[in-house]
Amino acid sequence: MSEIYLILIVVLFALAISDLIVGVANDAVNFLNSAIGSKAAPKWIIFGVAALGVLVGSTFSSGMMEVARKGIFNPEAFVFSEIMIIFLAVMITDVILLDLFNTFGFPTSTTVSIVFELLGAAVSVSLAKMNMAGEPASELGKYINSEKALLIITGILISVVIAFSVGAIIHWLTRVLFSFRYNKRLKYFGSLYGGLAIASITYFMIIKGAKGASFITPENAQWLKDNMFQILLVSFAFWSFLLQLLRWFFKIDILKVIVLVGTFALAMAFAGNDLVNFIGVPLAGFSSFKAWVSSGVQPDLLSMEMLRGAVKTPTYMLLIAGVVMIATLIFSRKALSVVKTSVDLSRQTEGEERFGSSAISRFIVNASVKTSEAFNKITPSRVSGMLARQFEPAPVDLSIPPAERPAFDKIRAASNLIIASILISIGTSLKLPLSTTYVTFMVAMGTSLADKAWGRESAVYRISGVFAVIGGWFLTAFIAFTVSFIIAKIILWGKFIAIFALCIVAVIIIIRTQIHFRKKTKAKASEKEEIFEQSTNAIKVIEKCNKNSVSAIISTSKAYSLCFEGFFNSDRQQLKAALKEDKEFNEKAKKLKDNVFKAINKLQKDQVDTGHFYVQVVDYLREMAHSVHFLVNPVFIHFDNMHKPFVPEQIKQLQEFGSELNDFFNFTLYILNDKKLYAIDELIEKRDQLLVKLRAIEKGQIKRIKANEVSTRNSLLFFNIITETKNMLLNMINLIKAQRDFLIETKTNI
Repeated sequence: MSEIYLILIVVLFALAISDLIVGVANDAVNFLNSAIGSKAAPKWIIFGVAALGVLVGSTFSSGMMEVARKGIFNPEAFVFSEIMIIFLAVMITDVILLDLFNTFGFPTSTTVSIVFELLGAAVSVSLAKMNMAGEPASELGKYINSEKALLIITGILISVVIAFSVGAIIHWLTRVLFSFRYNKRLKYFGSLYGGLAIASITYFMIIKGAKGASFITPENAQWLKDNMFQILLVSFAFWSFLLQLLRWFFKIDILKVIVLVGTFALAMAFAGNDLVNFIGVPLAGFSSFKAWVSSGVQPDLLSMEMLRGAVKTPTYMLLIAGVVMIATLIFSRKALSVVKTSVDLSRQTEGEERFGSSAISRFIVNASVKTSEAFNKITPSRVSGMLARQFEPAPVDLSIPPAERPAFDKIRAASNLIIASILISIGTSLKLPLSTTYVTFMVAMGTSLADKAWGRESAVYRISGVFAVIGGWFLTAFIAFTVSFIIAKIILWGKFIAIFALCIVAVIIIIRTQIHFRKKTKAKASEKEEIFEQSTNAIKVIEKCNKNSVSAIISTSKAYSLCFEGFFNSDRQQLKAALKEDKEFNEKAKKLKDNVFKAINKLQKDQVDTGHFYVQVVDYLREMAHSVHFLVNPVFIHFDNMHKPFVPEQIKQLQEFGSELNDFFNFTLYILNDKKLYAIDELIEKRDQLLVKLRAIEKGQIKRIKANEVSTRNSLLFFNIITETKNMLLNMINLIKAQRDFLIETKTNI
């Protein structure tokens, strides 16, 4: 029996390593978004500072996780075998849940996930015990500490509102003081600002870090608490003096120092406090296992009251966990994906918006605009003018490629770190259950609002994104509770076989999400090749246009072929493949259309006159994509609703036409690939022949209608196919013509 439970302990630690990897990938947003978003330093320096903070913080995490041992459930109410079921259900759920959030680039709280997983698994096991003992539902409080979960939910609501509001107000005042052109004022006030910032971050590190260190005795902790004001005063004076000296003698960038120190502090706090979210449960399981082995009692008889006592975590385990976290931080692409979501929602400039608008975001923007207009009416013009100058954005440095420009400046990055550090420190000292994720994310959103990054062009999308992330936090609690509850039930029913089956399922899910993430990353990399990342010339634009046109024709040909073959053969898989091709083509065409402004803006000044040809090419590509969509989608709906298929004569006509259309596609590709633009006249003749053929097919359908050989739905679909095919042919020729004119005009101007 002991060998089986030893294997389960090994499984717990294997899950812990996986949980560390997926957990760090999600929580990296807490301490990386400010430094990466502001480009405060090269990435290798940012990651190095964060890694050092993680390593130091992991050694500070000396106590076993209270929540895992006794925070959510009462351990004395359970025996060893039941505790193991709870811990295994929690770890399996946590690995799956966090990996899914990482795959889709959503930041969430690892604290909330672990709390509600423990709650779900504990409730599941408790109900099973109560059912066997014949206890009423009112006795659940004997097993579960429900007040802790309610306190966590309350903490979410409080931290969301306070962090956003305080972040917006304090950063607004900071911007009024320094403006976007802050370099001159930093010469006079930079060292004082830096001293105040680093003193605040030092307070944060003492409150969130040193209090948990194994080398801090209760007497030392009390001394730190009693002398905190003096420590902060000395820290402020020391850092102000040191920063001024460094600025005088080494011309050091004070804001860069603040951002890197803040990154170190938040990374240290993350490892010192959130590390237990990932390894606390396995360590509690290991402690329980050792107690059971030494007791010599049956696993169904040993009470877990020992979990109420204080247990120290071996330093070597903390260091191993720290190394795993650092490796994940450096090599995980998913970590950067989660960071990107936060940075995109707070960037100062316009760009592609990940989220769509919603009714609530439109209502908030409308209310905000009206409120702003009302304040402007009662504010003296002199004050309004002064504030407008302070919030006037600094000119963009065009010498820096767009992909390398910061999403926001270092003043805002410093505000993010300082405000988040202070709020988390205050919350911790007051013993409020604030989440590092919630505070850092909402502070970043508040400072972006204060900087007017959410302008009229982007506000509705950014606000929708914020609500989506907040909704994800609450969804985390619900999913964590439900899935953990179900997994615990499965383990109770299937015992050891169910445990290993669930572990295999978890591995499969992680592999599938990894494959999905890689495909998504590859698709985004492919899209970037189609959008100009830096100032370019007309020749390069022509090459890109040609490449996009070739891709569009191939997509059109594939979608048509798959659609008709699937429809004629009643092959659902082929029709689904046609829908997928249609969706990818439309997304790509829309992306090109949405980035027309960006592409034209990056053309060299002496070749801007050729820009309207690029606009034409993109317009015709978009129209082709529309034609494909309005053909493929109705065909699939007709098939999916089990309507009658086409009659043999219709199928024969469309198959013959499809063969000629395929030749037309191939000839078009030949013209584009081999730059045989002189053959456009021949292509137009082929197009006209196809149009004549379509008219004949259309007349044949009219005759079938007169003879009552086809139904109304049949006719609507058939005529729609003819119409959209005509539109596609017309737009394809216009596309090739625009490409030709683009090339001729460019060669004339060179």
